[in-house]
Amino acid sequence: MTSLDEDEIPEEIIVAISDYLDNVLPPDQRADVETKIANDATWKSAHAEMIDARTVVHAGTSTLQKARAPMSFADDVTGTIEKRSAGRFFGRRTFGDRVPFVALLVVALIGLGIIAYVMWRSPTGSLKVDKERGPSQQGSSSIVDKP
Repeated sequence: MTSLDEDEIPEEIIVAISDYLDNVLPPDQRADVETKIANDATWKSAHAEMIDARTVVHAGTSTLQKARAPMSFADDVTGTIEKRSAGRFFGRRTFGDRVPFVALLVVALIGLGIIAYVMWRSPTGSLKVDKERGPSQQGSSSIVDKP
């Protein structure tokens, strides 16, 4: 098989054959490209070269193994940039950057639990229900009790 230079094959032929091989052409244009491939030597050789190239590419990608970055890759890159730039690209680290979010959430929930317990145990706490008065009368501010 003879190899054609890229200069000899017009770009329209390359695009048409590529679309043909990708199955994106409408049926009428697909039939037209098939006829040109069958009858024209330039189209036929360009088609053969593209099929050979696709075969090589697909064969090469199936044997490649996927390389994965290490778990600490992002931290390592960030640390390297920060060291080399002397911190110019990084602002001051705030409290939220140094302490994990889960730890802050746990401390906040414990604090809310303590506040609720203190309010519940307090004799004048707002979480307590007065048994003599119902929950609906508890917030009333009348000075004289109604009979």
